Amino acid sequence: MEKIKVSVIVPVYNSEKTIGKCLSSLIAQNYPRNKYEIIVVDDGSTDETAEIASKFKKVKLIKQIHRGPAAARNLGVKKSKGDMVLFTDADCVTPKNWIRNMIGPFEDKKIVGVAGTYKTLNKKSSIARFAGYEIEERHKTLSKKRFVDFIGTFSAAYRKNVFSRFGGFDTSFTTSSGEDPELSFRINKAGLKMIFQPKAFVYHLHPSSLWEFLKQKFWRGFWRVFTYEKHRDKMFRHSYTPKSLFVEETLTGITSVLLFFSFLNFLPIYYGLTFFIIIFLLTLPFALKLFLKDNVVGLFSPWIIILRNFFTGLGIFCGFLNVLCKKLK
Repeated sequence: MEKIKVSVIVPVYNSEKTIGKCLSSLIAQNYPRNKYEIIVVDDGSTDETAEIASKFKKVKLIKQIHRGPAAARNLGVKKSKGDMVLFTDADCVTPKNWIRNMIGPFEDKKIVGVAGTYKTLNKKSSIARFAGYEIEERHKTLSKKRFVDFIGTFSAAYRKNVFSRFGGFDTSFTTSSGEDPELSFRINKAGLKMIFQPKAFVYHLHPSSLWEFLKQKFWRGFWRVFTYEKHRDKMFRHSYTPKSLFVEETLTGITSVLLFFSFLNFLPIYYGLTFFIIIFLLTLPFALKLFLKDNVVGLFSPWIIILRNFFTGLGIFCGFLNVLCKKLK
């Protein structure tokens, strides 16, 4: 595999605090240096991101006006020279064998895409640890599947010719929430094979505060509507999100509505409380699992899960209203 030419593409936007460590880790890869290039696409940053990236002599820096990470990645691929295009994010740090592990599965010529995983970089934060545990649980499910239909760009690889054939990422996604599974859904529905590679992990900075975490969940819920609008058949049938999560989010939404109407004295309070008890009980199996490995996170996880479901559901509701308003215009 050392003969394969690889292009690693990193989209950046106001990432001055993290881009240096990211690029240092990419330069330190144990892959032949003349066989891979590092391309940073600055998406119109207003801080020192571009200046920091330009100090790395082995990094190709490209600039564009602010259009979002999908457009930035597409531009990076357009300017790349590799046979394989790898993606990671500016807030990720790659171990030395990341490139090798990412491209290893391509020895099978039927494989066109590889999904990696990540470990938590900022473990001092209990919220970040919760986010990491949540992702680990989903990736355990992915690791049991022969093929996947969901690739996240924090650690992703595609054959360049396949990426280009499908037109890359959909640039109508102007923020980092949905453009990566949308592409992998298209590739999967064309009958091409992608796999999950648990050895290809990166260290990632998860949200360190509850408010940052909930904002992230809101916007992911918001953009999820646009992804499923394009791929309605994938709404409850893809390899990443468990069906139980859709049930939890729906019940949390119903509970919120019932409690709201109870507050307005339109309904007895016990309707909302009954549903609240149900959704609280649904959090306990995962909370117990977390408690056994991390007492602090496990103790507070039921409340985090309920808030997560509420903000994700709120994002979905707002995204649905946004789509509806556009259709009515």
